[in-house]
Amino acid sequence: MLPRPFAAARPLSHLLRAQRHAPTITQIRHITQADIDDPGMNGGYTQPPPLKRQFRDPYGDWWDKQERRNFGEPVHEDHDILGMMSLHEYTHFTARRAFFLMGCFVTSILGLCGVAPSHQEA
Repeated sequence: MLPRPFAAARPLSHLLRAQRHAPTITQIRHITQADIDDPGMNGGYTQPPPLKRQFRDPYGDWWDKQERRNFGEPVHEDHDILGMMSLHEYTHFTARRAFFLMGCFVTSILGLCGVAPSHQEA
C-alpha cells in the first residue's frame, strides 16, 4: 500500500503558478587605500617595490646569481609571482607589431598564391 502523500491526487494548477524566488544578495567589498598600505599588516616588515626579478640586471654582482638577489635583501610578499622561477613576461613584441607582422605574412602568402601559375589540365 502506498503512503498517503503519494496516493493523494493533486491538481496541476500548483505547477502553473509562478515560482517566487528569494532575491539573492551579493556582498561587494570595496578595498580602500588603508587596506592596501596598512603599516602593521605584516609586522613592520619592509616591503620592497613589486619589481619582477626578470627585469633586474643579469650581469650585476648578485650574491644569488640565479635569483638576482643580494644576501639579507628583503623579499617581497608576492615572491612566488615576482621571482625568477615564475612565468616570464613577454616583452619582445608589442601586440600592435605582432598583428602587423602577421598581416604581412598573410598578405605575402595570398600574394604568392595569386602570382603562382595554376595547373589546368587540357
